[in-house]
Amino acid sequence: MRRLFKCKIITAILVSCFLTGCVYTNIQRPLGTEFNKTELGSKTGLSSNHSLLWLVAWGDAGTKAAAENGNIKVIQHADTKLFSVLFGLYTEVTTVVYGD
Repeated sequence: MRRLFKCKIITAILVSCFLTGCVYTNIQRPLGTEFNKTELGSKTGLSSNHSLLWLVAWGDAGTKAAAENGNIKVIQHADTKLFSVLFGLYTEVTTVVYGD
């Protein structure tokens, strides 16, 4: 009886880990909270940083770097993208800026 209970608990934990994005995550969300008059602009700029094995990280995911990469002088809106695999074993964070 006790062994069956432990097995059910372990199964529930494993299922919840797989259902919550621990194995694979790919999301995009806005950096701002004011959406009343959001205009995206005609240009898009991207900048990214990466991490591997929780030990090594490289890149610049700042809004300034994204604006420079897209040749944007005035930023009108910004988003961030998160891509992660296996509990963050590999992670990529990308900043997307829109403007003119």
